[in-house]
Amino acid sequence: MGNRLSKIYTKTGDDGTTGLGDGTRVSKDSARVSAYGTIDEANSAIGLVLACELPENVRALLVSVQHHLFDLGGELCIPGHAAIFEADIEDLERHLDAFNADLPALKDFILPGGGMAASHCHLARTICRRAERETVTLSRHDAVRPEAIRYLNRLSDLLFVLARVLARASGHGEVLWRHDRRKA
Repeated sequence: MGNRLSKIYTKTGDDGTTGLGDGTRVSKDSARVSAYGTIDEANSAIGLVLACELPENVRALLVSVQHHLFDLGGELCIPGHAAIFEADIEDLERHLDAFNADLPALKDFILPGGGMAASHCHLARTICRRAERETVTLSRHDAVRPEAIRYLNRLSDLLFVLARVLARASGHGEVLWRHDRRKA
């Protein structure tokens, strides 16, 4: 475990730089900091989902996901570090398949909504997609393990499916995009 912070502010970032986990200093707007910062944002958005009333199996899964996202942020914060593995991706896929099995096939696009928990889940999904895009951007010029990108891709899929599950469980139902609404 790293050092405990006894003082929250250090003033070392006042020049627009931040320290990575390996001690190197980079600009706060670097691709690396953007990627792991957006992963942190996705984790916070999942915290909003967890603040809602949820089925216990969804709650337990999302708490586990939060731990993995923290690990993934650490992986990107420490160049060369590995924290997300193929087994983590396979675990997401198993959950994805299990939750999706009970849902009706998609015939229309779904709009974000369907109650508080589902809406928060949609928000977490979109932030996760941005984290994925920013991690891909980082991978264009720095080494990023493919597991990091794949984990974020599967997680955004899982959050979409969970939003569908939560919309149905809440009684609000899914909000379908009406493509024919402009026809007279």
